[in-house]
Amino acid sequence: MIDTAAARPKKKTIRMIPQARTPALEQDPRERARNFAEVTHGYRVEDAQLEAERCLMCPEQPCVSGCPVNVPIPQFIARITARDYRGAYDVITSTNLLPAVCGRVCPQEHQCEGVCTVGETLEPVAIGRLERWVGDLAIREGWSNVPYIERNDLRVGIVGSGPAGMACAADMAKAGCEVTVFEAFHEAGGVLKYGIPDFRLPNTVVDAEIARLEALGIRFECNTLVGRLFTIEQMVEEMGFHAVFVGTGAGYPSFMGIPGESLNGVLSANELLTRCNLMHAREFPTYDTPLQPGRRVVVIGAGNTAMDALRVCLRLGAESVRCLYRRSKAEAPARAEEIHHAEEEGIDFHWLASPVKLLGDDKRNVRGVRCVRMALAEPDASGRRRPVPEPGSEFEIEADMVVYAIGTNANPVIGQTSRLKLDSRGYLATDAELATSIPGVFAGGDIVTGAATVIEAMGAGRRAARAMKAFLGLRDTDYVYEDRPSDPESTLFGIDRAEHGYARVRMSR
Repeated sequence: MIDTAAARPKKKTIRMIPQARTPALEQDPRERARNFAEVTHGYRVEDAQLEAERCLMCPEQPCVSGCPVNVPIPQFIARITARDYRGAYDVITSTNLLPAVCGRVCPQEHQCEGVCTVGETLEPVAIGRLERWVGDLAIREGWSNVPYIERNDLRVGIVGSGPAGMACAADMAKAGCEVTVFEAFHEAGGVLKYGIPDFRLPNTVVDAEIARLEALGIRFECNTLVGRLFTIEQMVEEMGFHAVFVGTGAGYPSFMGIPGESLNGVLSANELLTRCNLMHAREFPTYDTPLQPGRRVVVIGAGNTAMDALRVCLRLGAESVRCLYRRSKAEAPARAEEIHHAEEEGIDFHWLASPVKLLGDDKRNVRGVRCVRMALAEPDASGRRRPVPEPGSEFEIEADMVVYAIGTNANPVIGQTSRLKLDSRGYLATDAELATSIPGVFAGGDIVTGAATVIEAMGAGRRAARAMKAFLGLRDTDYVYEDRPSDPESTLFGIDRAEHGYARVRMSR
């Protein structure tokens, strides 16, 4: 007889695991500053095995609740440890359909890794790197999870092919609906394509993930600007869509309103990155997208988009690239890894400095930035210390290109062309189930919350899909059979109440 107690694996402790976080291979900073190839090469199989051993498999699993889509993190890491790599992919994709993307761009340090039990004593488990490794392996091996889909006669329209739209589309396709995704640009992917450079997220990775969606039967209609070619109301009333999801993001750039912003050579990071990433301006004249790179570039802001803009300009051949941020490095919203990479590549950071005027020459070209030194006072509504100008501290910086990366606002097209109710900030107003003011129309992601992370947008897309299924009268097995407390009131004649009443009735007009 087998001693089951002896066969059971012993509980891990901090002393039993590898103490150091497994590093990932990277390009040399001097080389990568001159190319658009990916900076981080990711793990080798031996690296993934070593890092997976650092997971304590703790029963509380705070990392799962720290993930916006609740990826079963200890379970997929356990599969890596057991060398069941396909199983690890299956576990991740039960809740996250873009592991190769999220493993690269999610701010794990503020989500799953930020609450990792190991991180209380040592560096946290590199969950993002492990997720990326599994996602990349799946792409190389051609793995995909296409379940059996029982088709129905329901049509769903998705506006926007970014993370929220893709997540919602996948869940609705799996529910048997005919799903069409409308994208304004000429390629699908949304912000993953136009907003993030190849050296951080290669387009080939995004394309591979989109191909998996197409395998579910999802159709992408590019070069289709909803609100101009047709409206949300027309989708519901004339085009035959039984439900619509709006995930257009918040891509309308913000400016400061200081003198000189209309000068030539002043642009938003959105414009710079879209031209360079999606429209191949960096390959001019092979591609005829115009982009006049500056020799002396100033980027205003210190978020992830600002880091991307700084590093793109460096790769385009700028002689000097400076970052202006009105707070200190500690308050910068960018990921620590992105700031570290930018510093390694030679970006010049001016912390506690804010522009007050953009200076122009006699031809209305920008020639410089007048700045003021800042000091940090008490925290403001954001929880960060409020910057205040120091009297008499003005100084000037030479610049022939100024890029704004200080945040974005709601894309205004949908709000201007539909009856959808907006909130006080101009974003789409929804209820707790992400339903908008038009029956059958749901919304989620940045167009509702403002700028957020890729995984948070995906979580919103999945929540909206659940509400859409309920609206359409579709049985949602993920919801019906999820773990819930035993409650006699939840059943009727032994059948879960959520299973009752799913008979769809159609009435002719």
